[in-house]
Amino acid sequence: MVILVLGLVLFLGVHSVRIVADGWRTQMRGRLGEGAWKGLYSVVSIVGLGLVVWGYGLARQEPVVLWNPPVAMRHMASLFTLVAFVLLLAAYVPRNVFKARLHHPMVLAVKTWALGHLISNGNLADVALFGGFLLWAVLDFRAARQRDRAQGTSYPSGTLAGTGITVVLGGVAWAAFAFWGHALLIGISPLGR
Repeated sequence: MVILVLGLVLFLGVHSVRIVADGWRTQMRGRLGEGAWKGLYSVVSIVGLGLVVWGYGLARQEPVVLWNPPVAMRHMASLFTLVAFVLLLAAYVPRNVFKARLHHPMVLAVKTWALGHLISNGNLADVALFGGFLLWAVLDFRAARQRDRAQGTSYPSGTLAGTGITVVLGGVAWAAFAFWGHALLIGISPLGR
């Protein structure tokens, strides 16, 4: 569990610098240079993510059960994850209604994914992993919206084509991951196949 927590601290910590110390971040980027800052950021992120994956795998070998969620929560998690995939794609597909209205769909995708997995898993490692990501996403979304207001940021309106492409690609990506990818990468088939 220590490795998982250390990984979360590194990974979410480096992704929280803009939330808690945006001025320091700007100063360090200026002092180190854009390339060096991104390189350092990337190295810490990769090490943190590696520790999260390793630590979570170790913690799953000896689970500490906090509660047993009802089976219906697995279905809710699948639905939340479908929404998360659509929101994730909305961050990249131009001129979709999700980005136009929500402004930061990738962070909302993390929030939705984490909440869905938090309500459907009752082990201590799950609470640490998904609860940590949920807390980070809530704080990051709030900070991003505050930056938008302060800077007067506006987003282009969405189109029917952009929104349709986002929903279709998100649905296809979700299906591929739900039916094959999750079992391959995580070792658990969320749809019971």
